[in-house]
Amino acid sequence: MSIRIDQKLCLSCGRCALVCPGGLIAQDEEKKAFVKYPKDCWGCAACLKECQSGAIRYFLGADLGGKGAYMYTRDEPDFLHWFIVCNGKSHKLTINKRESNKY
Repeated sequence: MSIRIDQKLCLSCGRCALVCPGGLIAQDEEKKAFVKYPKDCWGCAACLKECQSGAIRYFLGADLGGKGAYMYTRDEPDFLHWFIVCNGKSHKLTINKRESNKY
């Protein structure tokens, strides 16, 4: 599995569960998100993009940095910030949501 959810950071919004194409994310009695069947996770990152608190971490394979590298997002009204953490260093990529799909 490439996705892990930190329940301490989870806002209990349920957005990740709504977008998971495999229906693999559920909420416990406190509405905190968790992955029901970790081995079945496709690693599509749909939940990662919906998580506003950075509670979902996407762990990267060896071809993308591996060895403990991971990604998470922070969402703002106009921007989506992707953070890639590798070898203790954080790299930030910012996407302007209003401009990202213009051709």
